[in-house]
Amino acid sequence: MQLSLSEKNRLANQYGPWAVVTGASSGMGRELAICLAEAGFKLVLTARRNTLLDALATELKTRYQTETQVIAADLSEEAGVYKVFEATANLEVGLLIAAAGFGTSGDFLKSSLPEELEMLHLNCKGLFLFTHHYSLQFAKQGRGGIILLSSIVSFQGVPYAAHYAATKAYVQSLAEALSIELKPQGVDLLAAAPAPVYSDFAARAGMQMGMAMKPADVAVPILKALGRKTTVLPGFLTRLLVGSLRTLPRWGKIQVMKQVMGGMTAGKRKPNC
Repeated sequence: MQLSLSEKNRLANQYGPWAVVTGASSGMGRELAICLAEAGFKLVLTARRNTLLDALATELKTRYQTETQVIAADLSEEAGVYKVFEATANLEVGLLIAAAGFGTSGDFLKSSLPEELEMLHLNCKGLFLFTHHYSLQFAKQGRGGIILLSSIVSFQGVPYAAHYAATKAYVQSLAEALSIELKPQGVDLLAAAPAPVYSDFAARAGMQMGMAMKPADVAVPILKALGRKTTVLPGFLTRLLVGSLRTLPRWGKIQVMKQVMGGMTAGKRKPNC
C-alpha cells in the first residue's frame, strides 16, 4: 500500500520539511519513516541500534535522495531524549512520530521489575517528554503533527499483559485529550491503535503471534488519518478485532483478552518449580 501523490503533497505541505521518528530501527517506526521519505520529508531517525539506523538512512538516501540525521539513543532515559532535542534544535521539524516502545507479557508476579520500569519509562515517560517538547514547538510555529502509537489493548485491561496494556491506555488517553487541546494551536495529534503487527515486539515480549499484520499494512492508513481523526484503527485485522468486541461490556472484553493473551503467552506461564 502506497500514499497517493495528493496525500504525499498534503503531508509535506502541512507537516514538513523535517520529521522526527522514534523507534525507527524496526517495525512500524521503520515503515512510517520509509513512507515519509517517499513523500519528500527529511528525517531524524532515532532508536538504540545505531547499525540498523545507519542502514535505514543509507537505504532512504539511495531510494529517495532523502536527507537524514541518525541519533542512536536510549529513549527510556532522559539523557537519550534530550540528546534528540539538542540535535533537532535548529531544524524545522513539523512532524513527530513516537513509535518507540516495547511490551512484556506473562504472569505479573513473575515479572522483572527492572524490565517493567524500563518499559514504563520508554512507553510513557519518554513519549510524554517528546510530546510535550514538540507540542510547544509546533504551537509556537502554528502548525505541526504528532502521531502516538497506541494499541487495541489500550481499550481494556489485558490479563497476562497487564502493565503493557496499561502503558498503552496512558498513550491513548493522552492522545485523545491533547488532540482537542492542541487543535486550536494548529497542531494535529493522532492516536494509532493497531492490532498485533509482526516486528521485534513479539520476540521481546515473549509472545507467540497467531494473526498479525505487516508494518506495511498499517503505515499508510495511519498517515492518511493524521489531521482527519483523533484515533485510527489501521488495517482490516484491527477493525475486525475491535468490531467483534464492540458489543461486549468492559468486563466481557477483559475476559476475552484473558483467553487471547493466555494462549499467546502459554509458554511463559509455567508454574514455579
